[in-house]
Amino acid sequence: MMSDSTRTQAISAIASLPVGGANESAPVSIDYYGADVFSTEVMKKYLPKDTAKTLLATIQDGLPLNADIAADVAHAMKQWALERGATHYTHWFQPMTGSTAEKHDSFLDPKGMEPIMSFSGKNLIVSEPDASSFPSGGLRCTFEARGYTAWDPTSYAFVKDDVLCIPTAFVSYTGEALDKKTPLLRSMNALSGQAVRILKLFGKDVDYVSTTVGPEQEYFLIKKEDYEARQDLILTGRTLFGAPSAKGQELEEHYFGVIRPEVSAFMKELDEELWKLGVPAKTKHNEVAPCQHELAPIFDTTNVAIDHNLLTMELMKKIAPKYGLVCLQHEKPFEGVNGSGKHNNWSMSTSHENLLDPGDTPMENLQFLVFLAAVIKAVDEYADLLRTSVATPGNDHRLGANEAPPAIISIFVGEELEAVIDAIASDSPYAGPVKMKMDLGVDVLPKFSKDTTDRNRTSPFAFTGNKFEFRMPGSAENLSDCNTILNTAVAKELKGYADELEGAEDFTSAAIALIKRTIRDHRRVIFNGNGYSAEWEAEAAKRGLPNKKNTPAALPALVAEKNIKLMEDFGVLTKVEMESRYEVEMEHYAKIINIEALTMLEMARKQLLPAVNAYMSEVANTAASKLAVSESISVRSETKTLTKLSDDADAMSDAIDTLQQVVDAAEALTSESEKAVAFHDTVIPAMDALRAAADAAETICGEDYWPLPSYSKMLYYV
Repeated sequence: MMSDSTRTQAISAIASLPVGGANESAPVSIDYYGADVFSTEVMKKYLPKDTAKTLLATIQDGLPLNADIAADVAHAMKQWALERGATHYTHWFQPMTGSTAEKHDSFLDPKGMEPIMSFSGKNLIVSEPDASSFPSGGLRCTFEARGYTAWDPTSYAFVKDDVLCIPTAFVSYTGEALDKKTPLLRSMNALSGQAVRILKLFGKDVDYVSTTVGPEQEYFLIKKEDYEARQDLILTGRTLFGAPSAKGQELEEHYFGVIRPEVSAFMKELDEELWKLGVPAKTKHNEVAPCQHELAPIFDTTNVAIDHNLLTMELMKKIAPKYGLVCLQHEKPFEGVNGSGKHNNWSMSTSHENLLDPGDTPMENLQFLVFLAAVIKAVDEYADLLRTSVATPGNDHRLGANEAPPAIISIFVGEELEAVIDAIASDSPYAGPVKMKMDLGVDVLPKFSKDTTDRNRTSPFAFTGNKFEFRMPGSAENLSDCNTILNTAVAKELKGYADELEGAEDFTSAAIALIKRTIRDHRRVIFNGNGYSAEWEAEAAKRGLPNKKNTPAALPALVAEKNIKLMEDFGVLTKVEMESRYEVEMEHYAKIINIEALTMLEMARKQLLPAVNAYMSEVANTAASKLAVSESISVRSETKTLTKLSDDADAMSDAIDTLQQVVDAAEALTSESEKAVAFHDTVIPAMDALRAAADAAETICGEDYWPLPSYSKMLYYV
């Protein structure tokens, strides 16, 4: 786990700016970094020494939580939170909605007229919120509406909006996971246990192996006035109508371009608020699409990194309106321009080393090759399950759209590692690329080594030097799902390796043989070429790689027998919990598409068709006025406009009728899986037809008549 001191040093490094001459500098003060976090340093200050030591052993070394210390921790948390201005506390959890949830309780516990602030060990460890209104996929019985939230001590508590927020897991009355965090924590422990076994074979005494993640959050910022003028953005997060702008992103000047002043001010406040919460936000820039941006933090332990990402998403939405902006986190807010993803940079590490660091000579680094082979095998064997983790209605617009990886899961390893893999698979001498110096042809410019792990932007799962970058998740997603699956799948392969190697007479020879076998059996998942090409799709089919292009097609893998067995074997999810997630996700898909369809119908009927008819009336009146002056005056332009608009209006009207019919038919289905398939197969094509007719009308209808802000106005504001 990254220590608080490491976080502070990292932030200090990016916040210290030189001023004046070469020998003079004035560091920017970041004394507020982590000020709203019940951090390691705060624990040591407020807790008895023995209590702090016990709690830190749980946080840093993964040891079981000692419930006997809860009262001391609760008292210290309360005192610290009150000093930070907190008046309430909440168990902050992540239901299967993918977002976060809070129920605030006051510290106030008056005795007569005497105000007393109370917060017990029981208040800290467990709470009993209502679970009846959260999706459960049938896990929660109606008469058992209660659920439980349980303190996650490995993720620091924090103060937000004068509320002490305690990160927690969320389970049903009978103990089943109702959230994203519980299975994630289980998967982290599963991987750690098996990775420790492997490291012991290499003679290393390690107690815990952490998985780490660095999420890259992409998002759009548009003017608040434009957002409020569009019902589709308000209700669905994306534009359901909109003709293409005359200028899109073809000039590519947005990427890393100069940041608008109001956006820069937003980013500055966002950094400050995140730093107060101990979120190590580091990189910020314009992305490829107009009005699109990205924020990337320094990596952290997986559950902490995901907590931080959810906080980041929340603060983005909260801060943007202060600057007259609205933050859009939908994967595809605008048709025809790049959508937003959230790259998941994943690795495994001990307190001393990154297990995915190949070193200077990866061919000779046996430990690295063992862990690399385990990841390759895991991704190949459980690609179908990993695909479910990024299957959402919004993400369906991105995957395979030449702006994100295809729906086919493959691994990019880079030039150097591919040479290593080739040598292993063929039993031939390693003749990998030599580290080459880049000479830029100008003496004053530095010479540097070429990176042989250069990233393939079309790859879903790319090795990037000492980590894997899973590039398929969408911007709105909770990354717990993909990390839960990845952790568990890798744990399974490491267990198989440990079972085999622990009994080997010659460990080195056995490990080499195991790596060779893995590479030969799972080489099919490695692909360094263009993932967007039709040739790769055909080649992937020949290799037997799954290609599930939409959410209803991908989700059945959640209930596949082999995948249920994987999760049950490692105590991450039971069969019942897996089935519930399948039901939740299928139901969620159908509900989202239904909301989008109903929104389209309402907008088309109440806004767009009336606008077209009003403009036709204006044009017709103009033609009549001209003819009233003289029948010899030409009305050819008006006639052409009226004819085209009339055709578009008829197409819109017919499309409205068709869409209503297929929505009604889909809603009438009782099976959630059948309903999801129907919404994909019949409702979405009908939505596309209505949009096409409306977008065609927008290109002709007078600007003063069209009720929606255009793409040009929204994306190219001054």
